[in-house]
Amino acid sequence: MELRTAAVLLVLAALAAGFGDQLGLLDRLGGSPEPPGVARVERVVDGDTIRVRLDGRQETVRYIGVDTPETKKPGTPVECFGKRASAENERLVEGERVRLEAGAEPRDRYGRLLAYVHREPDDVFVNERLLRGGFARTLTIAPNDRYEGRFRLAEARAQGARAGLWGQC
Repeated sequence: MELRTAAVLLVLAALAAGFGDQLGLLDRLGGSPEPPGVARVERVVDGDTIRVRLDGRQETVRYIGVDTPETKKPGTPVECFGKRASAENERLVEGERVRLEAGAEPRDRYGRLLAYVHREPDDVFVNERLLRGGFARTLTIAPNDRYEGRFRLAEARAQGARAGLWGQC
């Protein structure tokens, strides 16, 4: 087996076994004063994407398990509640420290880090908060499905309460 393939399989096995945080897999990009997996949000791109400073490098992070209405997709009009979702994400994390929890796949096809995002120091689970407020829909893409049940429950409660986009769009 090729060495690179073996390394990828080892990382995936460690993540599947729940050792991602212990191994500091998101902290392997260089030296940083931030604890492993903790980054500073530099800019909110839209409702489900942020730019962070992680280990001295700027990274784009796409939230796992959620999808907010589009505001910046080329050739696509701004979708209903998109600006509100972006504003809520900004309110939650702009300039804040966040803990990035790795999923089974560390990056998407665009090179963005994929993460469950927790605001420091109060540990607000941002992905879930967006769903609970009706700012996002669930978007499950295996194998990144650790919180699928939790996310679907948050979405169902928002739908039932006609919160956010469920009452506006």
